[in-house]
Amino acid sequence: MLGQSSRRSKVAVLMGGPSVEREVSLSTGQACAAALRGMKYDVVEVDAGPDLVSVLQSISPDAVLNCLHGRWGEDGCVQGILEWLGIPYSHSGVLASALAMDKQRTKDVYRAAGLPVVDSVIRSKVDVMADHVMPVPYVVKPNNEGSSVGIYLVNEGANSPPRLGDEMPEEVMVEAFAHGRELTTTVMGDRPLGVTDIITVGWYDYDAKYKPGGSRHVIPADMPTQIYELCEDYALRAHVALGCRGVTRTDFRWDESKGADGLILLETNTQPGMTPTSLTPEQAQAAGMSFGELCAWMVEDASCNR
Repeated sequence: MLGQSSRRSKVAVLMGGPSVEREVSLSTGQACAAALRGMKYDVVEVDAGPDLVSVLQSISPDAVLNCLHGRWGEDGCVQGILEWLGIPYSHSGVLASALAMDKQRTKDVYRAAGLPVVDSVIRSKVDVMADHVMPVPYVVKPNNEGSSVGIYLVNEGANSPPRLGDEMPEEVMVEAFAHGRELTTTVMGDRPLGVTDIITVGWYDYDAKYKPGGSRHVIPADMPTQIYELCEDYALRAHVALGCRGVTRTDFRWDESKGADGLILLETNTQPGMTPTSLTPEQAQAAGMSFGELCAWMVEDASCNR
């Protein structure tokens, strides 16, 4: 750890905000704020709203730990505000944040980097509800949200297309369903932190991610060394290809019956959850880093021009 004299002092922790992931962001922000106080930082918790610019100007922090999730906080918008204000901030910059939030453009970057993905299309909500737009099974989800918000799984044998709820945008992503195990790898700077096998009953949805007991995490994942190392390699390559900074987490599906050919990337999270049930703090702990040390690392890594 850095010596006390070389550390930043006052940290604004951004949380909450207007996105559909507000509650998870509040949980992430509160946990990180408490951890930073335990590391002797002067912490100000900020529920990001329309007055964010004036609030930050009045606080005048040495750095911002961005714990926002979803649109506005994770898609380049807040990052642009922080660049304008000249306040060093955590995680990825404007372009990488915008790219990674757009799932279809993320896949374009993955393909260009030689990383494996499944087929997907962008279609109007009306078209998706009118008829199957690809062979079943497939998944329908917003193209620019995270945390399994608004995901519909259309199983084999489904006679009719899905009825999408009001929470779904006018355009959605329809993606071929990838069978297999759910895996994830965190990258911190230029270092992958291992592979977690996520075990749950049914779909790994919002409740499975964030409710206690919703899923079981096995780290290190019990799998062949080749696949484990491939996850770490792919996650780092995705992080670099998207232009990410700080901490990211890349999610995978692995069909064991196909060996290395069965491993595909789903998405890269530029601001992974840091709640009590979150994967990234678990991976950091398995790599020998406490939650407080992880939060402190993100603060000290903060910068502009990311």
